[in-house]
Amino acid sequence: MKLSRILAVLLIAATAVATRPADYPAPQTGTFVIKDFQFKSGEKLPEVKLHYYTLGTPQKDASGKIRNAVLILHGTGGTGRQFLTPNFGGVVFGPGQLLDATKYFIILPDNVGHGESSKPSDGLHMRFPHYEYDDMIELQYRLLTQGLGVNHLRLVMGTSMGGMHTWLWSEQHPDFIDAALPLASQPWKLPGATA
Repeated sequence: MKLSRILAVLLIAATAVATRPADYPAPQTGTFVIKDFQFKSGEKLPEVKLHYYTLGTPQKDASGKIRNAVLILHGTGGTGRQFLTPNFGGVVFGPGQLLDATKYFIILPDNVGHGESSKPSDGLHMRFPHYEYDDMIELQYRLLTQGLGVNHLRLVMGTSMGGMHTWLWSEQHPDFIDAALPLASQPWKLPGATA
């Protein structure tokens, strides 16, 4: 009987910690639609939807360049929402933390094929265009520049697949970013990859 009470108290305490409000501004959510997107494979879709979360507000310098935008990219099978947990966002986005959301404009997209962005399981299944990292980078770039009006990134970072995207951002858009932080990622060709 005592053990069950102890377990009940621990469960209630754990739930309270997991559901407590975050110490950072509430995330905003949106979906940006890219019309007539042509994938690297040559295939096209009349529209590709990219879902995203943002925290904070963009800040421009005297020349109009945004100086506080941070792009954080998820791994395979993940979504931007995974960074809004107490174990990540609660530690990184809070006041005085590394990416304090009152100082930085943080963008957390769901990449194509993931989360609430366009993906094969939305209905096209095997008819969905073949896509690769370069397509994902291009869609992220369009989300930033055309959808959110971001003209510069202070930092791009990502985990696993998002880390691979970070390496590619450094190569494809070096003048657009100040810093890159790939996590759990190595910059070499995967076995069996054709490119």
